[in-house]
Amino acid sequence: MEILNWDKKYAEEFEKMNLHWLNELFYVEPHDEEVLGKQEKYIIEPGGKIFFVRKDKTIVACVALMKMEDDVFELTKMAVKPAFRGQKIGHFLIDHTIQFAKSSGWKKLIIYSNRKLENAIHLYRKYGFEEIPIEENNPYARGDIKMSLILS
Repeated sequence: MEILNWDKKYAEEFEKMNLHWLNELFYVEPHDEEVLGKQEKYIIEPGGKIFFVRKDKTIVACVALMKMEDDVFELTKMAVKPAFRGQKIGHFLIDHTIQFAKSSGWKKLIIYSNRKLENAIHLYRKYGFEEIPIEENNPYARGDIKMSLILS
């Protein structure tokens, strides 16, 4: 497996992977549509990142780091294609993402999630994320848990 940085040629892949899991488990919210449809505007240009996992020449997973404020980023839009779930790809991806954030000198990562996603919540806790209060301006209707990882 290898990590690839965002490239326009993977934009459709990023959108499809995220739309799949959102439609599978919830529904696509307006905030999702906006971010997924304009990845450069909302993630890349403000200073965020999108990473992909490629396995045997196939893109199998992705994650985004969206800038919230200086040195604080939201870990968001993490998806693994269904045929590749259960292969520790999420572990590989989140580990890379945290190491990247630390090496970039960022202070904190946050995650909005849903308690229904038990495997994801377990993964986040395993990597040191802790639950924190959700503020009123939560961007996701499905977001019933907010987690934070202090990096420095």
